Amino acid sequence: MRFVRAVMKKKVFISGPILGMEDDQGYRETVAGICVKLGFDVIDPWRREKSLYKSDEKCWWPNVPASGFVQRDLDDAERCDVMVVYLPRLSAGACMELFYAKRKGKQVVVVSEMECLSPWIVIHSDAVVKRFEELEAALKKIL
Repeated sequence: MRFVRAVMKKKVFISGPILGMEDDQGYRETVAGICVKLGFDVIDPWRREKSLYKSDEKCWWPNVPASGFVQRDLDDAERCDVMVVYLPRLSAGACMELFYAKRKGKQVVVVSEMECLSPWIVIHSDAVVKRFEELEAALKKIL
């Protein structure tokens, strides 16, 4: 009798700023495309949460049940093997997700053109690249 071993695809969590960029989430498709090309399953909380974000309201955040919102993101971080964090600017949520993922032993790749990244970001990253064009190579190196 032969046993067939199921090959589990590795999972990538896409993290990045949303607040203040509600109408500028196209980077997620770019990251997802690169990850799918490499054979990853993609976890993107934006797909689930985008209905909560209202860019036309000045301060909508207090209307979101915070504990459930944060817990869902932490659960996603638990399920991933790799986290890709896009930081065109600082984002409290993305930085917290990055920290949490690294503390859970996940691989973390940051994409950021910021000139002076915090040591907190650098030390909790396995790779930092400036552009999406460098992401594929970085993901291949850490796998």
